[in-house]
Amino acid sequence: MTASTSVRTRFAPSPTGYLHIGGARTALFAWAYARRHGGQFILRIEDTDIERSTPQAVQAILDGMRWLGLTHDEGPFYQTQRMARYREVIAQMLAAGTAYHCYTSKEELDALRAEQEARKEKPRYDGRWRPEPGKVLPPPPAGVAPVVRFRNPTAGVVAWDDQVKGRIEISNAELDDFVIARADGTPTYNFCVVVDDWDMGITHVIRGDDHVNNTPRQINVLAALGAAVPAYAHLSMILGDDGQKLSKRRNSVAVTDYDERGYLPEAMLNYLARLGWSHGDDEIFSLEQFVQWFDLDHITASAAQFNTEKLDWLNAHYIKSADDGRLAGEVASRLARRGIDPEAGPPLERAVALYKDRATNLNELADAIEPLIVFVHPSPELLATHLTDAARAALKTLRERFAAAADWQKIVLGPAIKETCTAHGLKMPQVAIPLRVALLGQPQSPAIDAVVEVLGRERVLERLDRVL
Repeated sequence: MTASTSVRTRFAPSPTGYLHIGGARTALFAWAYARRHGGQFILRIEDTDIERSTPQAVQAILDGMRWLGLTHDEGPFYQTQRMARYREVIAQMLAAGTAYHCYTSKEELDALRAEQEARKEKPRYDGRWRPEPGKVLPPPPAGVAPVVRFRNPTAGVVAWDDQVKGRIEISNAELDDFVIARADGTPTYNFCVVVDDWDMGITHVIRGDDHVNNTPRQINVLAALGAAVPAYAHLSMILGDDGQKLSKRRNSVAVTDYDERGYLPEAMLNYLARLGWSHGDDEIFSLEQFVQWFDLDHITASAAQFNTEKLDWLNAHYIKSADDGRLAGEVASRLARRGIDPEAGPPLERAVALYKDRATNLNELADAIEPLIVFVHPSPELLATHLTDAARAALKTLRERFAAAADWQKIVLGPAIKETCTAHGLKMPQVAIPLRVALLGQPQSPAIDAVVEVLGRERVLERLDRVL
């Protein structure tokens, strides 16, 4: 690259499922690198797998990107809408002799593979339809639609300085003439990717290391086209909490799942940024800071391990520091999905401010606030344990004090509770816990005077009347 070259990165998911954690990290790193260098971030949907690609999966990817806030500068481009361009390039390659028609049948390929495996050789196409000087090819069989194969170099090596893994060299002798267009004319993945990266001027390909084996083939096709070769950065895999590779069957790895489970996008972004990348000992940082710091040099080549406890810790931090109005909106939507009217209780912003320091995720926050809205009658066990005769007598006195309170604020309510404890010869827990049980149906809550203040006079008196 020269100083005048604009950085252009891309995220190119296949819409055969949701946006998973690994893909989200790839998108984040590609997005951040473009932002760091004032470049462009392109979104490309690689939907040539017609049987497995679905509109629902495309939407899930777009929803996941939107939730994370990873906005693209160009796209989304769809490979299925670029078929004419792929056919054009294939025709040019056939004319140039860098590709050729192959009429080998599936049965012939299966037999070839069996023979090679019997000799303990690596299965590979033997080039039987590859044109060579002095080689006489048989006439094309009638009624057989050929595939198109790339004419891979037979000598030398393919080498690149991977931005994460370092120098990688692959002998061309290890690569066969792979198919770039199927018999029905549809182009294959490795070919489409090359044409797309070429046409879109991609300068840096940041992707998972499951694509390392594709890279030498793609570099050779780029060379055959006379196209510039981008820089490659292959990110290590992500292991789950159990130390095994993240699996759709065993792990909740869809980005939208984490939205449903009550995680904030900034917590997820912060956590994804630290999966295989570091900036000293910094653990908590904003997306803006991440963009300023991000580079490819500090991406580790070893596998990263997902740690749900650490994500929970980060999420709790971001919930504590989040705007109460925003959290109130998140809680309101969650309560509404449960069939609870969020307007039927005390102001949600006040409730959120009271409980957010105790929540690990938004669902827990909604769980905690729900009893402020919907009265939960204490269970017989809780009543028997906590509402003793002494406690009931104290709560009746406290109810009278609450009803007569000139002002409904903690500065008045707190002393009323303490004075009731003194008058009945009880310690604070002997009154506060029964009061929690009576008001919320549970023995734990934030400071009881703050809970009473947020609930409001009418609800407090009504709930005490129901229990006493």
